[in-house]
Amino acid sequence: MTQASQPWTPLEMLAVAAAGQVRDGDLAVVGLGLPQVAALLAQRTHAPTSELLLELGVFDPHPTGPSMGIADPRMWEGAAVFGGVLDVLGSMLHGGRVSLGILSAVQVDPDGSINTTQVHLEDGSLRRINGSGGGNDIASLAGRTLVVLRHEPRRFRACLDFLTSPGRAVGGRRRSELGLPGEGTVAVVSDRAVLEVTDEGTFLHSVHPGEDPEAVLEATPYAVQVRPGGPEVTSAPTEEELRLIRTELDPQGWYTR
Repeated sequence: MTQASQPWTPLEMLAVAAAGQVRDGDLAVVGLGLPQVAALLAQRTHAPTSELLLELGVFDPHPTGPSMGIADPRMWEGAAVFGGVLDVLGSMLHGGRVSLGILSAVQVDPDGSINTTQVHLEDGSLRRINGSGGGNDIASLAGRTLVVLRHEPRRFRACLDFLTSPGRAVGGRRRSELGLPGEGTVAVVSDRAVLEVTDEGTFLHSVHPGEDPEAVLEATPYAVQVRPGGPEVTSAPTEEELRLIRTELDPQGWYTR
């Protein structure tokens, strides 16, 4: 059985796998879309004491319905504090208080650095995207970073078209050499697998139910190592996780369909 024939969508699987990376007690800054779905799902399941921060200044929101991004006021419902960008990206991130950042990416490299700025098209032209926003601050200063993206070969690049936000290393130099705190990117979660990013390289930690490890490796065109015994199989979504995604967090399917 392939993942496509499972009773969940590949992006629902991605959201569940990403939520599994959130620890109880985390203070997390999240990007829009799948990162917010994953963080809220974790908070409502295995990580009830985790807290969310939105870069525009919202502290610990508890929305009761879906929202179209972090700037949608529906995402701010139940917040403990309404501050500003400097409160989150300044006092919290620069103050060393944020344990986790969850970011989406257009491209990712073996060190977990990401590109959300521009890509080279086949005709040689450049396509500009949204840029950093708060992504560089989050990747540079959070205790650890989680990257989420669709598993397409063009997104996995040995050399990024543009370096927007740093991972565990940049240009062969480790974070400590660059004056950056924290671990950097610890995992890349796609709709097919979980890649563990370490100082020793990238490892295929797990493949999602129905996925073939060799096919996943073939679709990841940079060096990915496999530990003895092979990769694990990611835990399948539970009925409760799917209920939360489909009825509360993303009922319109903006991010998970």
